[in-house]
Amino acid sequence: MTTDAATAGGRPAPGLWARLRDGRTLPILTVLGCLLIAWYVGAIFMNADIVRDTFKRQGKTYTTAELVDATWSMERPILPAPHQIAVEINETVFQKKITSKRSLVYHTWITASATLLGFVFGTVLGVLIAVCIVHVRTLDRSLMPWVITSQTIPILAIAPMIIVVLASVNLVGLIPKSIISMYLCFFPVTIGMVKGLRSPDVMQRDLMRTYSASQMQVFWKLRLPASVPFLFTSLKVAIAISLVGAIVGELPTGAVAGIGARLLAGSYYGQTIQIWSALVVASLLGMVLVFAVSAIERLVLSQMGAQR
Repeated sequence: MTTDAATAGGRPAPGLWARLRDGRTLPILTVLGCLLIAWYVGAIFMNADIVRDTFKRQGKTYTTAELVDATWSMERPILPAPHQIAVEINETVFQKKITSKRSLVYHTWITASATLLGFVFGTVLGVLIAVCIVHVRTLDRSLMPWVITSQTIPILAIAPMIIVVLASVNLVGLIPKSIISMYLCFFPVTIGMVKGLRSPDVMQRDLMRTYSASQMQVFWKLRLPASVPFLFTSLKVAIAISLVGAIVGELPTGAVAGIGARLLAGSYYGQTIQIWSALVVASLLGMVLVFAVSAIERLVLSQMGAQR
């Protein structure tokens, strides 16, 4: 019965290799494998000079295999090998209590808190600005240029000023970092929502007018539902930028907690393995946040009856 179902229509069921080749798994694994190979090769070339100097001072002769092994096992390499980063992540994620300040889980939670709070602030601000721009012609001409101009200011320049100003009114800790995240992530939300709210065509808007719909009814019944796909596309960009803002916000404060604090501590003491492990965890956190937004998008669109 299974064979008959598999061969229904005269074509046999695709094998494992065909499914891997035609799906996403094989391309992703291929790219990942190429990156790992390039990373290991890069670690050899970038660390080789230091290893040679060390062997020379020790008066030690060495083979190529010993040189390669030494470049992949340095305590403070210029570029750590992937397995060194994996060991560091294992020690700081799985071997430490999550309440320990040496745990990457603890630092990741601190950064994630500021990221999510800034993301919420930025989303609300972006949506409000977009609604105002779409419905008020004066704001469209006067406010939109300033929204675009705000993103030309380097965040590394404005972050210390935001922190100093907020500290003067006793706002420290989570709030300054979330404000910096908000500053970065409101822009894609604003642009996406403006495009989404304007996406209904003339015939749809005319149809609403023939029903004597008010401006508020047009917004809730037509413009807002039409803007949802644009909104979620913007949110996936915004959540990633919000994470960058939270990490950047931790750098000028000399923070003692958060992924940015781990990066600072690693740079102070030349702990490149610690720096790279923090970067890898930050990238994984960004992937989780984007996937979470994508899952919410699929749920919302399925409830709305949209097809993806």
